[in-house]
Amino acid sequence: MVNFTVEDLDGNRQEIEAPDDMGFSLMEILKASEYPILATCGGMALCATCHIEVLEGSDELGQASDIELDQLENLPEYYPTSRLACQIRISEMLEGAVIKLRGEDVI
Repeated sequence: MVNFTVEDLDGNRQEIEAPDDMGFSLMEILKASEYPILATCGGMALCATCHIEVLEGSDELGQASDIELDQLENLPEYYPTSRLACQIRISEMLEGAVIKLRGEDVI
């Protein structure tokens, strides 16, 4: 199991525990945890409605792919540690990370 923290738009933080052996994406775990993530494209990195910002632990997650960066760069608000939750797999690399849900991507 992997533990990480999610900060919502109101600044409230909640620790999430997720299985790291089932191949889930961060987007799937956020939706299952009832966070208001649209995920319009279903995780194909085509819509950027699962935009998050990695507040802590971004170095462990590696760099965003070119496809992911193309979507992120089209957002009205884009941060140096912005990522698409659909492109991050639940793994030990997420242990201790803090992610923040971002703007227009939530319901």
